Amino acid sequence: MTDPGPDDLRLPTAAPGITPTRVLTIAGSDSGGGAGIQADLRTFALLGLHGCVAVTAVTVQNSLGVQGFQEIAPETVAAQMHSVVPDIGVAAAKTGMLASGPIIEAVAEACSELGIGRDADVPLVVDPVCASMHGDPLLATESLDTLRSRLIPLATVVTPNLDEVRLITGIDVVDAASQRSAAHALHDLGARWALVKGGHLRSSDHSPDLLFDGHDFRQFDHRRIDTGHDHGAGDTLAAATTCALAHGYSVPDAVGFAKRWVTRGLQSAYPLGAGHGPVNPLWRVSEG
Repeated sequence: MTDPGPDDLRLPTAAPGITPTRVLTIAGSDSGGGAGIQADLRTFALLGLHGCVAVTAVTVQNSLGVQGFQEIAPETVAAQMHSVVPDIGVAAAKTGMLASGPIIEAVAEACSELGIGRDADVPLVVDPVCASMHGDPLLATESLDTLRSRLIPLATVVTPNLDEVRLITGIDVVDAASQRSAAHALHDLGARWALVKGGHLRSSDHSPDLLFDGHDFRQFDHRRIDTGHDHGAGDTLAAATTCALAHGYSVPDAVGFAKRWVTRGLQSAYPLGAGHGPVNPLWRVSEG
């Protein structure tokens, strides 16, 4: 399927009573409801897809930050995947917070067994969540090698923010040249496509996202939205990319669609609690 155009933020939806396209998120729960599986499921539902879940961790967090988290046993994470995928079937999957090396290993093994990943029938979006937007660690430092060696090579597209790029590749992205270097480094780790997001490039008045397949670069840009309420932006972009891939979009078209979706959510973001409010896909409810 070809992305219908820059003004269209809809995906095909099933008629009432007809099973919609299904997708899977493998991620942590956000008790504040702004990011994690909560953000994923909001985007899935508002784009007309049925979301399945493999919970990897339960976080204790609010609008001010993450106060703690409890990992789910790796075998339980994998069992959730083995339960839902053969029975319900999914057209695409994404990862978010995976919390530990053993969970990453369990997820990578389950993906390989279930036909999910860059060389399989079901595309995989890897959002390599390493830290919250407040800087709270969400992945043990010693688990980064496992992320690099086991999960990123399975990615149809990997979607780190600039802080995650620095942790994964050691490259501090400060301009267009270093962004390209980071894209090369991520692609060299084995992902089919590498997306280096520019939302954290605060020195720019634009938010440039750079997509690379090992040969060609594609840039997705938008003037930066003036809001402090951007919790869950990375999760939302990865979830929207997953939805578009599930409907047969190419990776560039899926990323372009997701960029427009998250930009619209940022334009509608709302305050919540005493800290950062979330990206808001609920504009779709009011605008239809």
